[in-house]
Amino acid sequence: MKEIYLDNSATTVVCPEAAQKAIQMMTEIYGNPSSLHTMGFLSQTEVDKSRERIAAVLSVNKEEIIFTSGGTESNNTAVFGAAKALCRRGKKIITTAVEHSSVLAAMQVLEKQGFEVVYLPVNEQGCVRLEELSQAIDSQTILVSMMAVNNETGAIQPIEAVRKMIDRAKSPALFHVDAVQAFGKMPLKPKKWGIDLLSVSSHKIHGPKGVGALYIKKGTHIVPLHYGGEQQRRIRPGTEAVPLICAMGEAVRVLPDCQQEWEQMQTLNAYARQRLSAMANVVIHSSADSMPYILNLSAVGFRSETLLHHLAQKHIYVSGGSACAKGQKSHVLTAMGLPKEYIDSAIRLSFSRYTTREDIDYFCEELENACQTLASSR
Repeated sequence: MKEIYLDNSATTVVCPEAAQKAIQMMTEIYGNPSSLHTMGFLSQTEVDKSRERIAAVLSVNKEEIIFTSGGTESNNTAVFGAAKALCRRGKKIITTAVEHSSVLAAMQVLEKQGFEVVYLPVNEQGCVRLEELSQAIDSQTILVSMMAVNNETGAIQPIEAVRKMIDRAKSPALFHVDAVQAFGKMPLKPKKWGIDLLSVSSHKIHGPKGVGALYIKKGTHIVPLHYGGEQQRRIRPGTEAVPLICAMGEAVRVLPDCQQEWEQMQTLNAYARQRLSAMANVVIHSSADSMPYILNLSAVGFRSETLLHHLAQKHIYVSGGSACAKGQKSHVLTAMGLPKEYIDSAIRLSFSRYTTREDIDYFCEELENACQTLASSR
């Protein structure tokens, strides 16, 4: 039976090019990049290529890219590093109510340390209101942290407008963007948009798990989380995970054209919406202008966990929300003001360049079958 994988916001299959590169770096070019011999030099050269490729996608300098173990570490490094670096200039931090847990949990820790954290609410589409953001930023604000694309609904936040608000308020705030769901899928312009810190992850773009990167704008000072070596400007010391870093670089190298891929995802998303809208008990939560790679919906009256189990038996893999939530009630849908019965039955579809219309057809057919089966067993 064919496998239908529609959980690409949780993780993606590693592309062949990235997998082959990891093997090469583990078995052929296996030197420590800090070693002062030929094998070390070759390893460092490969790491530099990966750094250059990520920098090129973001139109930044390669020296501004720091490798991490993934999106969570990148977010933690940015949030804690900025807060500790600027704590003498203020204690106020602004984020949103729909951030990833790696940001929200970090904020909760900072609150216990005496920082004031403002969690901006969102509208029915899952986006912050610019007027509320503008009112919240003041001269005591030292950090604004906002995701580019929500991992549960695909809502696109107005990150292009934030820097002007920070400057208008004469705030010393650094601006951090969690771009884990956006990187490689939509244009990101850190320099043009005035972003100081930006997080990305490998396993959302068909690279391996366990590696990510943090863009740190030249001249931006943050306090490191780790100590003990000279690597990566001492911001993230320790021997680099060379096979993972180089595999991520290879996944970046073979990324398809961003605009062309976006248009293909829009077509696929529209087709899925059309099929799902024909089902009587289905409600779609992702707005029409959300990122087309993600589609959040509810089969009202049927719990997410039960539907996921039925679909998995048919080798169809979707999620009930963020994989990091481990099945907990969605704070994102709650912040959007959705009824409890919608939240309890929410399903997230997330597409990749390998997703087809046939995958959507099979999912819709089996979702309808699952609902009918569950309804008849009551």
